[in-house]
Amino acid sequence: MNEYDSNRILDLVKSIGYTATNNPSDADCYVLNTCHIREKATDKVYHDIGRLKKEFRNRKKPMLLVTGCVAQAESVEMLNREKYIDGVVGPQSYHLIPEIIKKIESNKNKNKINSTEFDVVEKFDTLNLIKNSSSKISSYLTIQEGCDKFCHFCVVPYTRGPEFSRSFSEVVKEAKQLVQNGSKEITLLGQNVNAYEYIDQTNTYRLSDLLVKLNNFKELNRIRYTTSHPKDVTKDLIQAHKSCDKLMPILHLPVQSGSSKILNAMNRKHSILEYHEIIEELKRVKPDIRFSSDFIIGYPGETEDDFNQTLDLIERVQFINSYSFIYSPRPGTPAPKKDTINPDVSKKRLIRLQAALEENNSKYKNEFLGKSIEVLFENKLDKQNKYFGRDKFLNSVIVESDQDLSGQLMYIEVNNFNHNSLFGTISNDEKRNFAA
Repeated sequence: MNEYDSNRILDLVKSIGYTATNNPSDADCYVLNTCHIREKATDKVYHDIGRLKKEFRNRKKPMLLVTGCVAQAESVEMLNREKYIDGVVGPQSYHLIPEIIKKIESNKNKNKINSTEFDVVEKFDTLNLIKNSSSKISSYLTIQEGCDKFCHFCVVPYTRGPEFSRSFSEVVKEAKQLVQNGSKEITLLGQNVNAYEYIDQTNTYRLSDLLVKLNNFKELNRIRYTTSHPKDVTKDLIQAHKSCDKLMPILHLPVQSGSSKILNAMNRKHSILEYHEIIEELKRVKPDIRFSSDFIIGYPGETEDDFNQTLDLIERVQFINSYSFIYSPRPGTPAPKKDTINPDVSKKRLIRLQAALEENNSKYKNEFLGKSIEVLFENKLDKQNKYFGRDKFLNSVIVESDQDLSGQLMYIEVNNFNHNSLFGTISNDEKRNFAA
């Protein structure tokens, strides 16, 4: 979502004459778009500002705006701690950035700018008037923001606000813009993307309705969505996985723990039994569907038995890719008030969990060797004619070719792999041996 937000910020500032540069030393304005999910991400903000100060040590400093969730959560603290910052802009206020930049340029506003209101309606009303200029083969499209779940470990409800769904017609309009710009794949985004619900005078639209609508776009090859909450996997959404052939057979469905006791402590609002039932229902309608997830290790109260239940879940579901972290207390959430697990115990558990995930990933990728897979190529990697693409399951695929593969949907025979990618050659054999 931060990548989508950053692209839209660029669209906004074009109206006042700014363009993007790939060279930081050329920047007149430096926008640092931030994440607040984990403490490490917050620390990176100050490290990056330190690098910027060194870059401009003997030159006129650029305007520095910190945007996103760290700006929202720590606005006053940031302005007091780092004088190099000219303004902080929350994720629901970045439509005001052109106006903020002009104020800083004119020096009319001597005070540091703190723009952290929760006016998501005004933001999207503004963005709807500005064409999305992204021309990537694979593009992101935000359809929903915020969260009403209030998991005890999560800061999102406090930085992004309550759940808000964009107008169905405006989402479809922006999707058409992306396809016209050359996008072959669209990923629908939301903090709880499957909580999408837009009600107008005559209809109630859900995520399944958007998927069916986009599935009819002739020039669009693939559709994805992320991130989902198990509580919002509805019957109509499951049916969309069956009926929409362009909806890719991979679902990121965060579970966080394999223990229902820990899920209850986290306020996740679902049990492990319910999670398994969702997985099985999706498999029934889409037999080739695979899953990825998120795991938090060392959450307050986690016992060895709770952790082993998480390992059992991993073995049963066979996640093909996952994100896993040691629990990181976030200010303002209920969880920091609880007793934490010994860091050494948490670290050892994380190592064991990641080893299990890596074993699954390796076994899964090994099944591709000698098989053909369908790959949508996004861009050229380097001067050695290597191209990057993804298969249906979001696996990265690297192929060397003399022809330009960007934007092409091609069959690739896999002959090698590592932790991050599959490697192969263009398949010319009409009798291909397809991977599952």
